[in-house]
Amino acid sequence: MTDYLVNATGLKKSFGATRAVDDVSLQVKAGEIYGLVGSDGAGKTTTMRLLVGALLQDAGEVSVCGYDIQKQTEQARAQIGYLSQRFSMYEDLTVLENIRFFAEIRGLSQTEWLPRSMEILEFVGLGKFKDRRAGQLSGGMKQKLGLATALVTRPRLLLLDEPTTGVDPVTRQDFWQLVIKLVSQPASLNVERSTFNDESLSNTQHGVSVIISTPYMDEASRCHRVGFMKAGKIIAEDTPSNLRARLNGRVLELRGSPINVLRHVAHQDEDVEDVAAFGDKLHVRIRAGKSELVMGRLPDEIKSAGGTLIDLRVIPPALEDVFIALSER
Repeated sequence: MTDYLVNATGLKKSFGATRAVDDVSLQVKAGEIYGLVGSDGAGKTTTMRLLVGALLQDAGEVSVCGYDIQKQTEQARAQIGYLSQRFSMYEDLTVLENIRFFAEIRGLSQTEWLPRSMEILEFVGLGKFKDRRAGQLSGGMKQKLGLATALVTRPRLLLLDEPTTGVDPVTRQDFWQLVIKLVSQPASLNVERSTFNDESLSNTQHGVSVIISTPYMDEASRCHRVGFMKAGKIIAEDTPSNLRARLNGRVLELRGSPINVLRHVAHQDEDVEDVAAFGDKLHVRIRAGKSELVMGRLPDEIKSAGGTLIDLRVIPPALEDVFIALSER
């Protein structure tokens, strides 16, 4: 049995001439949240589908809980809960009927799925809406229903493909609180009163592992480890804090007006690698060891160009800064 809950090595998948996934390897431990982060078209969804066995890889191997996803497909999928990018519930069925449908497809009897379903619905905040048709739910409630459906089979691994895309910031926050609670506080599912058998109880006490794909860097910061994807490759992988540390002392926050003048002046400096807008501020990435020199030059350069400087200081780098820097290589 592998030490990792998920062990994927050398995954490749092409669609015609397009290499969607190009030699991707990743390992995920029990109780870990792993974030696949990248822009649209980076290969995140295709990677997720390879991990769940929905697509056949051109090369490479995937094992889940020690089961080969291609050779021991049913055993591997029995360990997985999958929430796809698009809402895939039956909108003319109620919340509870949707969960029942997917539970019985997976072979659960009513004595298994019914108490489990009620427990999960309370956990995700849908207990009062069990008889509401899925088509009448808000976008955030539909995502919670999708999560509840994924959890009904007591998976050890959750694959969540951009679960918060298109929902409001409050719903995004609520959804992430559920994910974190699920991983770090499995007792919140009332396992002492549930119908879990001894084996599943043991798994739950060790926490569910989560692989989540997202284009949002604030969500990436919530993960234990992050894999940045671009053009089908994982271009960097580490904890969020270690990734940010790569640019320590090399990011300046620049505020003033007009912002277009400030951006142009900063771009002209020989020791500036990149300038990116963050709201009404600019993040200026400096070559290693050149921050003090740039901070000494920029104020006069901005004044000479007719701009007004309000603030210029070294700041802790954000994951966006790191991703932009990595993407340029």
